[in-house]
Amino acid sequence: MNDNNSKNNNKKQSTSPSGGGREGLPDYHGQAGAAPSGFNPNILTDLTTMRMPFGKYKGRILADLPEPYLVWFHNKGFPQGKLGMLLNTLYEIKLNGLEYLLKPLRR
Repeated sequence: MNDNNSKNNNKKQSTSPSGGGREGLPDYHGQAGAAPSGFNPNILTDLTTMRMPFGKYKGRILADLPEPYLVWFHNKGFPQGKLGMLLNTLYEIKLNGLEYLLKPLRR
């Protein structure tokens, strides 16, 4: 038996079902709107419906929090749990100019 064949067979395969993706990265097959399997679309809805439970902006819808307040949290540390995750997500959305993603979800 040729050692080269057994070495080639032991090489790590692409995570893409079609074999077209880069090693270690998922391949979404160019599907429009495809998202990573860990993405929860309810996060965006929560940003437009949940209110800030404390602090200077208590009672304000999370999506309406001013960017400097989110930058302050980013520098000081986001709260633990779901609220912290939502504020961090909102920080990234505003930092990258993606607020338009939230507009269709506002009530």
